[in-house]
Amino acid sequence: MQQAQSTPAFPHSPAQVPLWRQLQGAASVVMAVRDGQSMTPALEDVDAQLRPGVQALAFHALRWLGRAEALRQQLAKRPPPPEADALLCVALALCCAEDDAPYTAHTLVDQAVEAAKRSEATRHQASFINGCLRRFLREREELMALTEKSPQAVWNHPQWWIDRVRKDHPAQWQAILRANNSRAPLILRINERKTTQAQYLRALAAINIEAYPSGQHGVVLAQACPVSALPGFAEGHFAVQDAAAQLAAPLLLGGLQAPGGTGRLNILDACAAPGGKTAHLLELADCDVTALDIDARRCERIGQNLQRLGLQARVVVGDAGQPGRWWDGRPFDAILLDAPCTASGIVRRHPDVRWLRRPSDIAQLASIQAHLLATLWPLLKPGGRLLYCTCSVFLAEGEQQVQMFVAHHTDALLQPSPGHLLPQGEAPGGVLPDNLTRDHDGFYYALLEKRLA
Repeated sequence: MQQAQSTPAFPHSPAQVPLWRQLQGAASVVMAVRDGQSMTPALEDVDAQLRPGVQALAFHALRWLGRAEALRQQLAKRPPPPEADALLCVALALCCAEDDAPYTAHTLVDQAVEAAKRSEATRHQASFINGCLRRFLREREELMALTEKSPQAVWNHPQWWIDRVRKDHPAQWQAILRANNSRAPLILRINERKTTQAQYLRALAAINIEAYPSGQHGVVLAQACPVSALPGFAEGHFAVQDAAAQLAAPLLLGGLQAPGGTGRLNILDACAAPGGKTAHLLELADCDVTALDIDARRCERIGQNLQRLGLQARVVVGDAGQPGRWWDGRPFDAILLDAPCTASGIVRRHPDVRWLRRPSDIAQLASIQAHLLATLWPLLKPGGRLLYCTCSVFLAEGEQQVQMFVAHHTDALLQPSPGHLLPQGEAPGGVLPDNLTRDHDGFYYALLEKRLA
């Protein structure tokens, strides 16, 4: 699973970084997403000085992209060339909602036209972009009303995604889609081996940073800020992790006894990168953790994150679906499987996900999840536990996946589990700690215990 991140606020750009340059950067990110590329590497290609502003604008544009595309279709029946279309849609996304616009509409129009003039790829489309945006300002109410007929414009999600969420969660589908379009807060997980939640809240209060507790180990910041500037960052006092993801380690460890009551637990964290849950396990228990991931570069990140937090694990590059290549034959007391998924539960932190995914991805990923479950289950000791989780709201990657597994594995006992956590705190039929913040990502948790022979 990807590292949880906060939604960037619109930074006050230095005078030498004009808005038109940031708009060009945001348009390049939107183009990359339309071409099937994640926005993370697309942002890495942006000049470092521009990146904070471009990221904030791109996040906003991708949240409103469905509405922006519907407006562009009203303004121009034939789309302009891709570069011009991306710039026009970014500008429309940024000014279509007056109460959520980062700049005044006239400023956005002026700077979008300037951005078009300053690029060889869009120079000849500057007057077209100017005409479309000024017409939008003149006919805003009428054009917005026309786009209300399109669910993709209203909800800013692809039609297939809307249909799938509505089918899976008929009573909550609108709340899920609304949550996906909201800004996610910056949430920290306190490293209990270094400090406590109460102590860290006092440290923040001492420098006038407003924050409040979340669950047993979390702290939510009222305003997002660079984490490296927060007290205790270099010393490893905290890591960034969403409240829903912070449930994994306590769920797996709760009531689990070490071998013979005195030994150390042998735990596998499969698909572990970037290591947030690995670290949490090590913070809460004296245990031996194998942190496994198929991506060597992401395994380097696991090591870096653990080093900052003052923790140690056995980090292994390997495919969880092929244990013969990395497993030493010693059964695990517990396994955490954070399986690859659509990431449909973390859209508010990764607004590009909805535009990158295709309907066929769900069945393809569900097949991988089923394979990983079946492959890792024999590695677990009798009496041991496997925690299956995905950052998804789709039933095929959660409830249906686990029901199928339990039906085919008579030695698997489903323990009380949260089930599907829907974005911002709804858990129909699940088991939730009372003090979990009501502001969290979408997730699925199922705790499985292997029956004793």
